[in-house]
Amino acid sequence: MTFFAATTLFLSQAAAAAPGDGATSGLPLSLTSGETLGLFAVMQQGGPLMWPILACSVVTAAIFAERFLYYRRCRIAVPEFLSGIANLLRRGLHREALERCEEGYGPVSRVVRQAILARELPPTELREVVREVALLQQPRLETHLGVLAGIGQIAPLLGLLGTVTGMIDAFIEIGRAGGSTSVGELASGVWTALITAAAGLAVAIPSYAAYNFLVSRMNTILGDMERAGIETIHVLTSVNIRGGGVPPEPAPLAAIAPVAASFTPQAPSYSASAPAPASFPPADTVPVPLPPNSGGVTPIQT
Repeated sequence: MTFFAATTLFLSQAAAAAPGDGATSGLPLSLTSGETLGLFAVMQQGGPLMWPILACSVVTAAIFAERFLYYRRCRIAVPEFLSGIANLLRRGLHREALERCEEGYGPVSRVVRQAILARELPPTELREVVREVALLQQPRLETHLGVLAGIGQIAPLLGLLGTVTGMIDAFIEIGRAGGSTSVGELASGVWTALITAAAGLAVAIPSYAAYNFLVSRMNTILGDMERAGIETIHVLTSVNIRGGGVPPEPAPLAAIAPVAASFTPQAPSYSASAPAPASFPPADTVPVPLPPNSGGVTPIQT
């Protein structure tokens, strides 16, 4: 808004030095040497599209002020805040830690508070809860930033459209004058048509700058949220392990180890109906074949 007003003031002072007298011409500008136009007069000379451009400048200023104050309230001293929360959690003072989070403002304290409320969950589910809370906070941080980016793209187009329509009107008036228009009068009509282009750029440039500035602030807060969530989960997990609470992550072989430790091999047993295994001769006997007329093989003791 301020940049837009400064641009129109510059145009009004430039118009004071414009030569020529448009009283004998149908061109939209009628100035005498030394005359200064005010903001309202410049708006009138620029045509009807100057008013949408002015509205865009007002919206840009309002969004920037609102987002700047909101991000400023959301910023906290993250290292000191997390250090205090960690000390309370290690001492088992969960209620005091929740009260500390409620005293703060912004997405960082909300993420930490939700993590403390879900401290009894396993680490995997706890991380999922913190991630969901962080995702819910992100749309609040991005509120109205899309409008600001849209104004930065639309404002120059509105200025270009106003310039084109102004040039068309100027040449129509030149045609009606029968070609007897002087160079000064033609220049007056041209600069009047260019007012909207300058006004559109005067709105688009600060809109882009404000958008990039606010996005950088938002990314800083998102980084603080991620850091707060990771450190809080780490503290809660370590406290649960020392206190005998929820284990970190059960190993796949943890359920198999007790069964393997209690297993003892036993000798096989045979029922009465099952045949007993065949007996073998002692190891110190070696069968020796007999002559053909003998009735079999007799083992010889060695």
